[in-house]
Amino acid sequence: MTTRFVFFILSLISFGAASSQTLEKMNWFNEPSQWNIKNDRLTMFVTPHSDYWRISHYGFTVDDAPFYYAEYGGEFEAKVKVSGDYKVRFDQAGMMIRLDHENYIKTGIEYVDGKYNLSTVVTHQTSDWSVIALDRPVEFIWIKAVRRLDAVEIFYSFDDKDYHMMRNAWVEANHPVKIGMFAACPDGEGFNATFSDFSVKHLPDAVRTEWLKKNAE
Repeated sequence: MTTRFVFFILSLISFGAASSQTLEKMNWFNEPSQWNIKNDRLTMFVTPHSDYWRISHYGFTVDDAPFYYAEYGGEFEAKVKVSGDYKVRFDQAGMMIRLDHENYIKTGIEYVDGKYNLSTVVTHQTSDWSVIALDRPVEFIWIKAVRRLDAVEIFYSFDDKDYHMMRNAWVEANHPVKIGMFAACPDGEGFNATFSDFSVKHLPDAVRTEWLKKNAE
């Protein structure tokens, strides 16, 4: 077994190890007035009349909802378990991946017209919105995002076992991103949201991995 091949195997192991993100060491963007971390669980009272949206369809821009994040570079897999006491139209909670105020993805549960929806907003200068209506309310949802090269694949699960893809979106490659938990309450007076089991697992760089395979001695 050559030295280069050994290095290749070790790099896969080290980069593939799960990162146990410490919630206490993350950062707030638009810190809400009420929040708490206990037993690796984040709870917050979502700021009333807050949201993330840019221009399209509605003609306004808002960037003021709570977002609790850590910064990561490279390629990764991130997961979080989300639940909320959704009450009013557009109440929402989930995961956000953010480069800046003009480039971000927010995805999770959104309460619309009395129904729970799997919701994803992708923003590059302007926002778009896609939803998958659920046939019943759910107590919680798992969201998983996998970043590879210049794409993020977004999945959902009801049990953290069977995951289903809900969106593939472009994100600038080789650029650090802020990733974490967000919630928004555009129309209402706030609600309680809870996040747990947040984790980020680094993935070996796809281009480098392929190069090593082709050039292994």
